[in-house]
Amino acid sequence: MNIQAQVVVPAQSSMRVETSVMPDISGVVEKAEEKDIMDIIGQLKRKSKRDSLATRYKQPRRVQYSMVPAIGYTLSTGFVGLLSANAAFYVSDSATTNISSVSTSFNYSQYNQITIPIQANIWTKDNGYNVIIEWRYFKYPQDTYGLGGHSLLENADRIDYSHIRLHQTVLKNITGAFYLGVGYHLDYRWKIKQEGINEDVSAYGLPSKSVSSGIVGNVLYDSRKNSINPIGGVYANARYRNNLKVLGSDTHWESLVLEFRKYVNFPKGSRNTLAFWDFNWLTLSGKPPYLDLPSTSWDPSNNTGRGYIQGRFRSPNMLYFESEYRFVLTQNGLLGGVVFGNAQSFSNWPTQKFNKIAPGAGLGIRIKINKTSRTNIAVDYGFGTKGSRGLFVNLGEVF
Repeated sequence: MNIQAQVVVPAQSSMRVETSVMPDISGVVEKAEEKDIMDIIGQLKRKSKRDSLATRYKQPRRVQYSMVPAIGYTLSTGFVGLLSANAAFYVSDSATTNISSVSTSFNYSQYNQITIPIQANIWTKDNGYNVIIEWRYFKYPQDTYGLGGHSLLENADRIDYSHIRLHQTVLKNITGAFYLGVGYHLDYRWKIKQEGINEDVSAYGLPSKSVSSGIVGNVLYDSRKNSINPIGGVYANARYRNNLKVLGSDTHWESLVLEFRKYVNFPKGSRNTLAFWDFNWLTLSGKPPYLDLPSTSWDPSNNTGRGYIQGRFRSPNMLYFESEYRFVLTQNGLLGGVVFGNAQSFSNWPTQKFNKIAPGAGLGIRIKINKTSRTNIAVDYGFGTKGSRGLFVNLGEVF
C-alpha cells in the first residue's frame, strides 16, 4: 500500500498538493534492530507511559496505522494544510496473503481548494481476489499549458472545476501472481470554467460539464508482497477502458494504460533497492474530454513527473519512464535517501507525433514512521527543464 501527500512548487507556476495510495511489502535482510519514529520518541521521553506504549507498539498488531501532516505555500494557492493517513492489515492469517491497505487524506488551501481521496487495495485469503478502489473528490483550480510536449509555461491558463472520481476493479487470481479482472470507472466534472484564452484549450473544446463512464478490463501480474515500500518483485499491469454512451458517457472513447515496475535488491544482501517504473497512457480511439487526457501527475497515484507541476504536459498519448535508487543512511533503518531520474514525452496535437522529451531528476530523504509496514515519510526535491522544480512530501514510496 502506498499513500502519498505531495507539495510541489514549480518555477513560474502553481503548487500542487495531492494524495494517493498503492500497496506491497517484501522481505529485507536484517542487519540491526530497525527503529522508527515511535521508538525514538519513546527513547527521548523516558516516561513510563511512553515506554509502555513503545513496548506495545513493538508487538505485532493486526492493523498498522500511519499518519502524517504537511503544510505548504505558493502565490497561486496560499497556505495549504493536509493530513494523510493509511492503514495496513491482513484479512487472513494465511502466510501467503498479501498485506491490504486503505488510505485517505484531507487537503485544504487558503483559497478553498479541496482534495479528498479514499483508496484501497484489498487482498483476500491466499490472494484469491484483489479489490482496488480509488474514490476522490476534487475542488481544485489548476493551470493548464496547452497540448503536446512543446507547450510553454507562459501560456498557463487557469481552469476551475469540481470532480468526482469513482474507480473500482475486482481481479481474480488465475495462477501464481497472474490476475484477470473487470471494473467500472466514472469521472464526472461540473462547473468547469476556463479563466484565460489558451488556444489549444479553445480549439480542443472545454464544455462546462463532462462525464466519462466506462467498463475496464484489467490484466495484472504482481509478485510484490507490499507496495508501501517494495524491496523486490515485479508489477505489470494492462488496463483497457471503454467509455460508452449507453453508460452515460458524453462520447465514446477508448484508452489503454501499460505499466511495469521492477524492484531489485542492489547490492544483493543489502537493504538498498534499485527501482524502475514504466508508465504509458494511450488514447486508442475517440476524443476524451480535455481534463481526461493523459497528463503529468494525473496517473492513478498522481506521481509521474517529479520536478514538474501537475498538468504541466497534456495530450492524447503519454510515454513515461523513471528509475530510483533507495538506500539506508543509518544502520537501524530510521533514515534513508533516494536519487531519481525520469523522462516524459507527450504526443503533439493534432499530429500525434512524439518529438520531445522532458527530463527530470532529484534526490530526497526517508524517515521510517512504521517499521512493521515499512512506511516512510518521503521528502523529495525534483528539477525539470527551464527552471521547473518541486518539493514532494509523501507518506509511502512514490512507486
